[in-house]
Amino acid sequence: MDDNNFNIGIETNPEVETKVPPELPILPLRDTVAFPNIVTPLVVAREKSVKLINDVIAGSRILGLVAQKNGEIEDPGLEDIYNVGTAAIILRMLKFPDGSLRVLVQGISRIELVKNISVDPYFIYKVKSQVDNFKETTKLEALKRNVAVQFQKVVSLVPQLPDELQVVIVNTTHPGKLADLITSNLNLNVHEKQSILEAINIRQRLEKLTVYVNRELEVLEMGSKIQDKVQSELGKNQREYFLREQLRAIQKELGMGDERSVEIEELQKKVKDANMPEAAEKEAVRELDRLSKMQPGAAEYTVSRTYLDWMITLPWARSTEDNLDIKQAQTVLDDDHYDLKKVKERILEYLAVRKLKNDTKGPILCFVGPPGVGKTSLGRSIARAMGRNFIRISLGGVHDEAEIRGHRRTYIGSMPGRIIQGLKNADSNNPIFMLDEVDKIGQDFRGDPSSALLEVLDPEQNFSFSDHYLDVAFDLSKVMFITTANILDTIPSALRDRMEVLELPGYIEEEKVHIASKYLIPRQIAENGLKRKHITFNRSAVRTIIQNYTREAGVRNLERAVANICRKVAKQVASGKEQKYIIGAEQVLEYLGPVKFYSEVADRTGKPGVATGLAWTPTGGDVLFVESTKMAGNKGLILTGQLGDVMKESAQAALSYIRSNASKLGINQDFFNKNDIHIHVPAGAIPKDGPSAGVTITSSLVSLLINKPVKNSMAMTGEITLRGKVLPVGGIKEKVLAARRAGIKNIILPAKNMDDLEEIPENAKKNMNFFPVKMLDEVLNLSIKGRGVNVKKGKPAIQKND
Repeated sequence: MDDNNFNIGIETNPEVETKVPPELPILPLRDTVAFPNIVTPLVVAREKSVKLINDVIAGSRILGLVAQKNGEIEDPGLEDIYNVGTAAIILRMLKFPDGSLRVLVQGISRIELVKNISVDPYFIYKVKSQVDNFKETTKLEALKRNVAVQFQKVVSLVPQLPDELQVVIVNTTHPGKLADLITSNLNLNVHEKQSILEAINIRQRLEKLTVYVNRELEVLEMGSKIQDKVQSELGKNQREYFLREQLRAIQKELGMGDERSVEIEELQKKVKDANMPEAAEKEAVRELDRLSKMQPGAAEYTVSRTYLDWMITLPWARSTEDNLDIKQAQTVLDDDHYDLKKVKERILEYLAVRKLKNDTKGPILCFVGPPGVGKTSLGRSIARAMGRNFIRISLGGVHDEAEIRGHRRTYIGSMPGRIIQGLKNADSNNPIFMLDEVDKIGQDFRGDPSSALLEVLDPEQNFSFSDHYLDVAFDLSKVMFITTANILDTIPSALRDRMEVLELPGYIEEEKVHIASKYLIPRQIAENGLKRKHITFNRSAVRTIIQNYTREAGVRNLERAVANICRKVAKQVASGKEQKYIIGAEQVLEYLGPVKFYSEVADRTGKPGVATGLAWTPTGGDVLFVESTKMAGNKGLILTGQLGDVMKESAQAALSYIRSNASKLGINQDFFNKNDIHIHVPAGAIPKDGPSAGVTITSSLVSLLINKPVKNSMAMTGEITLRGKVLPVGGIKEKVLAARRAGIKNIILPAKNMDDLEEIPENAKKNMNFFPVKMLDEVLNLSIKGRGVNVKKGKPAIQKND
């Protein structure tokens, strides 16, 4: 682009009075519009344009200036230029060594291109000159004054426009010339300037110009406000900097350090006193060096300072002294919890080894048992016995790996994971750290928290646990981790392999009575504002609550029932009825209302076709009943009660065994051709599955088909095969305790499960008979009345009597 405007001049005096010829050579202009009466400097470099200027200088010195529609076109055609332009006279020309020309022109009048006469070597057009004709009106005068005033404001806001321009604007009375002068000095694009040039009607010209001037003024005023705000902020910062420098100088003269220096010195001292490992201290010093070079207002300042606060407050070398008095620890554990001999023994073993070998690594224990057996409270008791701090975090529902390992500092609001947070709260590097509900950890797109726990719970790795936030190793080997779970199945095998599993079985009735008398009742009396003189519970009352109002492996509902009675007594005492309230079985019925649970064994098993089985559940085991009935049909088998696939297959196997041994069992072979069999396991809303109900289903079917009832004092468990073998099953401990809670004293077990009875406390097996079996024939002889062994007279393999 070589025909460029590089400065827009203003109207000159005296006015040029030159007649415009009817034919003019046309010079296309790129990115500029020439106006009448305005002096405009041009740079001319295109070959055609240079020839045109030379010819015009040699002649009349008058030419036509017309803007190109697209300034990027190097060689414009007839269709590339507008139809309205300006006739101008060349005032001065200067040649440069590169062949280009500098030309100073002044507009004469508007022209309209009427007809093209020549294209080569340059455009020549027949033109029609346009003269400004107007009639003075009030509206025209108002438009003229308004645009003049607004443009004067523009001049005051644009440093590039000379102040003399305001004087010229005031002295220009002709409205058309005023509009042209303002347009030529306004920051408009070629199309907008061309629209003003093409506006022959002066009123329309001023109206258009008013819009453009107001728009430009609005932009300039907005920019001015922004600039003022920035300058004000800069001025404020400079003032604060100056005052800070003055304050620093005064403090230096008085021998005082400034706040910033004092803060950095304090942090340096704290880093040194924290006794960090070499790598951690090196990282803390590096971060402190960065902090000392930052301004307090910097965005990174808070992030860096928070990181240092975490580093200096962590217990890198702070430990509590273990209580290695084994007898005292035993006393503390016995005071807090009844029984749980296996767990207590393990803790005392650890203390004994610590007494003999000081650098023993902390064990990783996992307490597994049904809800309410005291897993969490046992952790607190262990901490008290050992003289350590206790920290507990719940992992139930945790889905994000960062909950364990922390967030990297690149994230806004990042912080360490729960392990490091727990150690900070414990204020020691050897607390008892309980990870509750480890079997309920989730997993999603944010990572797998259980995988992050692999490092935490591995004694061979956790001496250098790395949290993403700290990014330095922290030694967890002195921490004694205890995890809790209701079931082991949902814990990943790699994680389960790193833990020493200690099972906490459910409590039997005698144990619950003891726990309630020693722990639960005194606690609830105190929590409800009562005293011993106000209330006393008889053992019969506790047994009534256990048998008729709770059905659980633990003691939570038992404690709730005791609390319910204590609240009702507290209400009586608070109402002025202060006396000694003795709670017996009758008072329990009065305070707690109708009985919620009762034994269904005798009611359910009085008729043929009903057998009592034992099932394992996450809450500690339960008794289930299998009911069978027959009806006219054709070899059909109906199974109901929300049975799983494995349990359905057990029912099919039981029926196949009975049909193949029908004659041996005394069943008519034609029976199966004329009848359908329906097997139902009550509590239909509860899903059931597993192979351990095989012997129960078989006993139920045989009882139905030979019309003899199953003994109501007998429960059973075991998997069956088509050959009649009885295979071992799991959950024996929970099943035996469930049978005891239901009042069942005779249990049929697979022979290979008899070793599992060793895990059951002796007092739980008291007055119970266990019958080991290898084949279904033995099961049927034991369980169905009128067949084989009479339980009362028989000799079971293991018999626990008083």
